[in-house]
Amino acid sequence: MHDRTDKHTGERIRELRAIRDYSLAELGRRAHVSTSQLSRIENGDQPASPSIVASVARALGVTISVLHGQPYIHMLQQDQLDALLTPISSALDAWDIPPDDDVQPRTLDEVADRIKAVSKKRAAGKFGEVAEALPELITDAAVTVQRHDTPGRDRERAYAMQAEVARTTAIVAYRLGYMGLARLALAKMAAAAPHSGDPRQVAVERYERAVMTHAEASRADRGVALVRQAVRDLDDDGEPATLAVRGTLLLRASALSAVQKDYAAAEDWLGQAKEVAEQAAEADAVADPPGTRYALAFGELNVKLGEIDVAMNRSEHEHALRVARTVQWPNAYQPTRVAGFLIRRASAEAWTARHEEALASLRRARETAAQLTRYHPDVHETVGVLLRARAKASPELREYAQWSGV
Repeated sequence: MHDRTDKHTGERIRELRAIRDYSLAELGRRAHVSTSQLSRIENGDQPASPSIVASVARALGVTISVLHGQPYIHMLQQDQLDALLTPISSALDAWDIPPDDDVQPRTLDEVADRIKAVSKKRAAGKFGEVAEALPELITDAAVTVQRHDTPGRDRERAYAMQAEVARTTAIVAYRLGYMGLARLALAKMAAAAPHSGDPRQVAVERYERAVMTHAEASRADRGVALVRQAVRDLDDDGEPATLAVRGTLLLRASALSAVQKDYAAAEDWLGQAKEVAEQAAEADAVADPPGTRYALAFGELNVKLGEIDVAMNRSEHEHALRVARTVQWPNAYQPTRVAGFLIRRASAEAWTARHEEALASLRRARETAAQLTRYHPDVHETVGVLLRARAKASPELREYAQWSGV
C-alpha cells in the first residue's frame, strides 16, 4: 500500500479539514453540504459526487486533483512515465526559440502525418507512446510555424497543427495528473489557435480550458462561462465538424452545470445538445476519424453519455445504469471514450451494490484503454468502494487493486 493512493477521497477530505482546523459543521457550511452527508463521505459510506468534490475542494482551498490524490507518483515511476514529462516541459519552454541551423525541417505534410499518428495513439489511450513522441513533435510544430511566417493558408495550417500538438500535450498531462504542465500546454494552444484561421480550433481550446479550469480551480461556473462564450462565437454553419464541436461544448456545459447543482441549466444544455445531435445525424456527423473532427465524437450516443453524467452528478445511480444499458457502441469507436463510459458505469454499479458487475466493467475498461483506466481517479474510488464492501477481497479484486495502485 502507498501513502496517497490507498486513501479514498473522504479520508483526504478529513485530513485536509484537520489541517484547516475545520469542524465537520464548519466545512459543511462552507461547502454547502450537510454535516451528516459529509461524515458519511469521510467514512467511505457514501460516494463523493463530482459536485460535492468540487464544492469541498473550493471550501478547503485545494484543487480537485489533490482530493483525488493525483498525480500517482509511484505508478508513474513504475510505468517510467515520469521521466518523459521533463522533456515535454523543456520542449514547450523552447516553443519560440529558433532551431539550430543544422536541423532539417520537415514539410507541412510530414508534420501533419506525424500529428495524425500521435492523435490516434492518444485516442487509444496509449499515453506512454504519446508522451515519448511529444518533445520532438512539439519542436517540429514550432519550427513549422517559424518557417511559414508569410500570411496565407500554409501559415494558418502550421498554426493549426501547433495548436493540436499543444492540445494533445495538455490532455496527456491532465490525464496523468500534472496540472501545471497541462496549463502550460493549454496556454500555448490558446496562443496558436487564433492564428489557425479556424474558429473551431478556438472553440476547442475553450472547451479544453473549461475542463481543466474546473479540475484545477474547482470552478465549474468559470467552465460554463467559457463554454457559453465558445458556443456564442462559433457560427452554426451546419458543417459536420462544427456540429461535432458545438454538441461537445453543450454536453460539457451540461455536466459542469450539474456539478454546480444547477440541474435546470444542466437539462437545458442537454436539450440543446439533443437538437444538435439530430442535425448531426442528418449531416452524417456521427463518425469521428481521429484528426478530422478535432477527435470530438458527437451524436445521439454522446447525448446518452451526457445524460449519464448528469445522473451521476445527482447521485441518481439507478437512472444512470438504466441509460447505460441502452448504450451501443459503433465499430472502431475511440477506446478512451469506451473506457471512460465503462468507468462511469462501474461507479454506478458499485454504489448500487452490484459489486461483481462493477468489477467486470472495470476489467473491460482495463482491456479497452489500460493507461487511461490505471490513472483515472474514479477507478481508484470505485476499487476502494469494492474493497470496503467485503470483509475479504477476492483474488481478482486484490489483483486489480494492486494494478491500479489502490
